[in-house]
Amino acid sequence: MHALVLSAGFGTRLGTLTQLTPKPMLGLHGRPLLEYIVRHLGWCGYRNLGINLHFLPEVIRNHFGSGSQFGATIQYSPEPELLGTAGGVKNMASLLPADQPFLIHYGDILTDMDFRPMLARHREQNALVTMLVHERPGSNSVVCLTDDGRVDRFLERPTEAERQGITSSWVNSGIWICEPELLSYIPQAAVCDLARDILPKLVPEGRVYAYPLEGYRCAIDSEQRLAAARDAVSTGKCRLRWNREALPLAAAG
Repeated sequence: MHALVLSAGFGTRLGTLTQLTPKPMLGLHGRPLLEYIVRHLGWCGYRNLGINLHFLPEVIRNHFGSGSQFGATIQYSPEPELLGTAGGVKNMASLLPADQPFLIHYGDILTDMDFRPMLARHREQNALVTMLVHERPGSNSVVCLTDDGRVDRFLERPTEAERQGITSSWVNSGIWICEPELLSYIPQAAVCDLARDILPKLVPEGRVYAYPLEGYRCAIDSEQRLAAARDAVSTGKCRLRWNREALPLAAAG
Protein backbone atom coordinates (compact mmCIF):
# COMPACT_ATOMS: atom_id res chain seq x y z
CA MET A 1 0.00 0.00 0.00
CA HIS A 2 1.04 3.60 -0.62
CA ALA A 3 1.37 6.57 1.71
CA LEU A 4 2.55 10.16 1.33
CA VAL A 5 4.40 11.79 4.23
CA LEU A 6 4.33 15.58 4.07
CA SER A 7 7.75 16.74 5.22
CA ALA A 8 8.56 19.93 3.33
CA GLY A 9 7.79 22.61 5.92
CA PHE A 10 10.21 24.72 7.96
CA GLY A 11 8.85 24.09 11.46
CA THR A 12 9.40 27.71 12.46
CA ARG A 13 7.33 27.41 15.65
CA LEU A 14 10.09 25.23 17.10
CA GLY A 15 12.55 28.12 16.95
CA THR A 16 16.24 27.27 17.05
CA LEU A 17 15.56 23.51 17.10
CA THR A 18 14.69 23.60 13.41
CA GLN A 19 17.19 26.16 12.16
CA LEU A 20 19.57 23.41 11.02
CA THR A 21 17.26 20.39 11.17
CA PRO A 22 14.04 19.67 9.26
CA LYS A 23 11.22 19.26 11.77
CA PRO A 24 10.56 15.60 10.82
CA MET A 25 14.21 14.85 11.67
CA LEU A 26 14.06 16.03 15.28
CA GLY A 27 15.34 13.28 17.55
CA LEU A 28 13.31 11.01 19.81
CA HIS A 29 15.68 8.80 21.79
CA GLY A 30 18.23 8.27 19.06
CA ARG A 31 15.93 8.16 16.05
CA PRO A 32 14.35 11.02 14.09
CA LEU A 33 10.59 11.46 14.26
CA LEU A 34 10.30 10.62 10.57
CA GLU A 35 11.85 7.22 11.19
CA TYR A 36 9.12 6.46 13.72
CA ILE A 37 6.56 7.43 11.07
CA VAL A 38 8.17 5.34 8.33
CA ARG A 39 8.53 2.27 10.54
CA HIS A 40 5.00 2.59 11.91
CA LEU A 41 3.52 2.96 8.43
CA GLY A 42 5.35 -0.20 7.43
CA TRP A 43 3.91 -2.03 10.44
CA CYS A 44 0.45 -0.98 9.22
CA GLY A 45 1.17 -2.28 5.70
CA TYR A 46 2.17 1.00 4.02
CA ARG A 47 5.60 0.25 2.57
CA ASN A 48 5.54 2.30 -0.64
CA LEU A 49 6.16 5.86 0.48
CA GLY A 50 6.40 9.29 -1.10
CA ILE A 51 8.10 12.04 0.90
CA ASN A 52 8.11 15.66 -0.25
CA LEU A 53 11.20 17.75 0.48
CA HIS A 54 12.09 21.43 0.64
CA PHE A 55 14.10 22.57 3.67
CA LEU A 56 17.49 20.81 3.97
CA PRO A 57 16.33 17.90 1.80
CA GLU A 58 19.71 16.16 1.94
CA VAL A 59 19.28 15.52 5.68
CA ILE A 60 16.24 13.35 4.98
CA ARG A 61 17.67 11.71 1.86
CA ASN A 62 20.95 10.86 3.56
CA HIS A 63 19.22 9.18 6.49
CA PHE A 64 16.63 7.14 4.59
CA GLY A 65 18.14 6.57 1.14
CA SER A 66 15.95 4.14 -0.79
CA GLY A 67 14.14 3.15 2.40
CA SER A 68 15.22 -0.49 2.21
CA GLN A 69 16.96 -0.33 5.59
CA PHE A 70 13.62 0.62 7.12
CA GLY A 71 11.47 -1.95 5.32
CA ALA A 72 10.12 0.58 2.83
CA THR A 73 10.50 1.82 -0.72
CA ILE A 74 10.84 5.61 -0.61
CA GLN A 75 10.53 8.03 -3.50
CA TYR A 76 11.22 11.71 -2.99
CA SER A 77 9.38 14.72 -4.37
CA PRO A 78 11.52 17.89 -4.27
CA GLU A 79 9.70 21.22 -4.01
CA PRO A 80 11.96 24.14 -5.02
CA GLU A 81 9.07 26.36 -3.94
CA LEU A 82 6.67 25.20 -1.23
CA LEU A 83 3.34 24.02 -2.67
CA GLY A 84 1.29 23.63 0.52
CA THR A 85 -0.07 20.32 1.73
CA ALA A 86 -2.51 19.83 -1.15
CA GLY A 87 -0.04 21.06 -3.74
CA GLY A 88 2.54 18.68 -2.35
CA VAL A 89 0.12 15.75 -2.64
CA LYS A 90 -0.74 16.70 -6.22
CA ASN A 91 2.97 16.88 -7.05
CA MET A 92 3.34 13.25 -5.91
CA ALA A 93 0.39 11.95 -7.93
CA SER A 94 2.65 9.98 -10.27
CA LEU A 95 3.90 7.93 -7.30
CA LEU A 96 0.43 6.58 -6.59
CA PRO A 97 -1.56 3.73 -8.19
CA ALA A 98 -4.72 4.79 -10.01
CA ASP A 99 -6.92 2.10 -8.46
CA GLN A 100 -6.07 1.96 -4.75
CA PRO A 101 -6.67 4.21 -1.76
CA PHE A 102 -3.62 5.90 -0.28
CA LEU A 103 -2.78 7.46 3.07
CA ILE A 104 -1.61 11.02 3.75
CA HIS A 105 0.36 11.59 6.97
CA TYR A 106 1.72 14.90 8.25
CA GLY A 107 5.45 14.62 8.90
CA ASP A 108 5.26 16.09 12.42
CA ILE A 109 2.86 13.55 13.96
CA LEU A 110 3.84 10.72 16.27
CA THR A 111 1.11 8.10 16.65
CA ASP A 112 0.66 4.42 17.39
CA MET A 113 -2.74 4.30 15.65
CA ASP A 114 -3.35 1.08 13.68
CA PHE A 115 -4.54 2.31 10.27
CA ARG A 116 -5.88 -1.08 9.12
CA PRO A 117 -9.33 -0.80 10.76
CA MET A 118 -9.55 2.76 9.45
CA LEU A 119 -8.90 1.50 5.91
CA ALA A 120 -11.55 -1.20 6.30
CA ARG A 121 -14.11 1.41 7.41
CA HIS A 122 -13.09 3.68 4.54
CA ARG A 123 -13.89 0.91 2.08
CA GLU A 124 -17.16 -0.08 3.80
CA GLN A 125 -18.47 3.48 3.62
CA ASN A 126 -17.36 4.06 0.02
CA ALA A 127 -15.67 7.21 1.26
CA LEU A 128 -13.74 9.62 -0.90
CA VAL A 129 -11.75 10.69 2.17
CA THR A 130 -11.63 9.26 5.67
CA MET A 131 -10.20 11.71 8.17
CA LEU A 132 -8.60 10.64 11.42
CA VAL A 133 -10.09 12.77 14.20
CA HIS A 134 -9.58 13.18 17.93
CA GLU A 135 -11.33 15.22 20.61
CA ARG A 136 -9.77 18.49 21.74
CA PRO A 137 -12.03 21.40 22.72
CA GLY A 138 -10.83 24.79 21.49
CA SER A 139 -8.44 23.44 18.89
CA ASN A 140 -7.60 25.22 15.63
CA SER A 141 -9.95 22.96 13.67
CA VAL A 142 -13.56 21.84 14.07
CA VAL A 143 -15.12 18.67 12.64
CA CYS A 144 -18.89 18.15 12.96
CA LEU A 145 -20.17 14.60 12.47
CA THR A 146 -23.44 12.82 11.75
CA ASP A 147 -24.41 9.70 13.69
CA ASP A 148 -22.87 7.44 11.02
CA GLY A 149 -19.51 9.24 11.15
CA ARG A 150 -19.96 11.37 8.05
CA VAL A 151 -18.38 14.83 8.21
CA ASP A 152 -21.06 17.45 7.66
CA ARG A 153 -18.93 20.47 8.52
CA PHE A 154 -15.19 21.03 8.64
CA LEU A 155 -13.50 24.29 9.56
CA GLU A 156 -9.73 24.71 9.69
CA ARG A 157 -8.51 27.67 11.75
CA PRO A 158 -12.03 29.10 12.13
CA THR A 159 -12.68 32.59 13.39
CA GLU A 160 -14.59 33.07 16.62
CA ALA A 161 -17.60 34.11 14.53
CA GLU A 162 -17.42 30.84 12.57
CA ARG A 163 -17.27 28.86 15.83
CA GLN A 164 -20.53 30.34 17.10
CA GLY A 165 -23.12 27.66 17.78
CA ILE A 166 -20.71 24.75 17.21
CA THR A 167 -20.43 22.33 20.12
CA SER A 168 -18.38 19.55 18.52
CA SER A 169 -15.01 18.82 20.13
CA TRP A 170 -13.81 16.62 17.22
CA VAL A 171 -10.77 17.97 15.37
CA ASN A 172 -8.60 17.09 12.38
CA SER A 173 -5.67 14.79 13.30
CA GLY A 174 -3.59 15.38 10.13
CA ILE A 175 -3.94 11.86 8.71
CA TRP A 176 -6.30 10.82 5.91
CA ILE A 177 -7.07 7.79 3.77
CA CYS A 178 -8.09 8.94 0.29
CA GLU A 179 -9.29 7.60 -3.02
CA PRO A 180 -7.24 8.55 -6.10
CA GLU A 181 -10.25 10.62 -7.19
CA LEU A 182 -9.19 13.20 -4.58
CA LEU A 183 -6.31 14.23 -6.83
CA SER A 184 -8.73 15.53 -9.47
CA TYR A 185 -9.98 18.15 -6.98
CA ILE A 186 -6.50 19.63 -6.43
CA PRO A 187 -5.39 22.18 -9.04
CA GLN A 188 -2.18 21.52 -10.93
CA ALA A 189 0.93 23.54 -10.00
CA ALA A 190 -0.96 25.59 -7.41
CA VAL A 191 -0.10 26.44 -3.80
CA CYS A 192 -3.00 25.15 -1.72
CA ASP A 193 -3.77 23.49 1.58
CA LEU A 194 -5.71 20.26 2.09
CA ALA A 195 -7.43 21.28 5.30
CA ARG A 196 -8.23 24.86 4.35
CA ASP A 197 -8.73 24.83 0.58
CA ILE A 198 -9.73 21.33 -0.56
CA LEU A 199 -11.48 19.19 2.05
CA PRO A 200 -14.10 21.73 3.23
CA LYS A 201 -15.32 22.01 -0.38
CA LEU A 202 -15.76 18.21 -0.59
CA VAL A 203 -17.83 17.87 2.58
CA PRO A 204 -21.17 18.79 0.88
CA GLU A 205 -20.72 15.86 -1.51
CA GLY A 206 -21.29 13.51 1.43
CA ARG A 207 -18.24 11.26 0.95
CA VAL A 208 -15.93 12.64 3.63
CA TYR A 209 -16.04 10.48 6.76
CA ALA A 210 -14.25 10.51 10.10
CA TYR A 211 -12.56 7.76 12.08
CA PRO A 212 -11.87 8.39 15.80
CA LEU A 213 -8.31 8.10 17.04
CA GLU A 214 -7.49 4.85 18.80
CA GLY A 215 -4.26 5.18 20.76
CA TYR A 216 -1.67 7.92 21.14
CA ARG A 217 -1.11 10.97 18.93
CA CYS A 218 1.06 14.06 19.30
CA ALA A 219 1.58 16.83 16.75
CA ILE A 220 5.11 18.05 17.41
CA ASP A 221 4.77 21.77 16.78
CA SER A 222 6.36 23.19 19.94
CA GLU A 223 9.18 22.43 22.35
CA GLN A 224 6.61 21.34 24.93
CA ARG A 225 5.07 18.81 22.57
CA LEU A 226 8.47 17.52 21.54
CA ALA A 227 9.17 16.87 25.21
CA ALA A 228 5.77 15.18 25.57
CA ALA A 229 6.48 12.93 22.58
CA ARG A 230 9.87 11.94 24.00
CA ASP A 231 8.21 11.10 27.29
CA ALA A 232 5.51 9.06 25.55
CA VAL A 233 8.17 6.99 23.78
CA SER A 234 10.28 6.42 26.89
CA THR A 235 7.33 5.50 29.13
CA GLY A 236 5.48 3.35 26.59
CA LYS A 237 2.48 5.67 26.44
CA CYS A 238 3.06 5.58 22.67
CA ARG A 239 2.94 1.84 21.96
CA LEU A 240 5.63 1.24 19.35
CA ARG A 241 4.67 -2.27 18.28
CA TRP A 242 7.09 -2.24 15.34
CA ASN A 243 9.82 -1.39 17.82
CA ARG A 244 9.05 -4.36 20.08
CA GLU A 245 8.99 -6.64 17.08
CA ALA A 246 12.35 -5.32 15.80
CA LEU A 247 14.95 -3.60 18.02
CA PRO A 248 14.49 -2.80 21.69
CA LEU A 249 14.35 0.95 22.30
CA ALA A 250 17.61 0.90 24.27
CA ALA A 251 19.46 -0.29 21.19
CA ALA A 252 18.52 2.93 19.39
CA GLY A 253 20.55 5.07 21.78
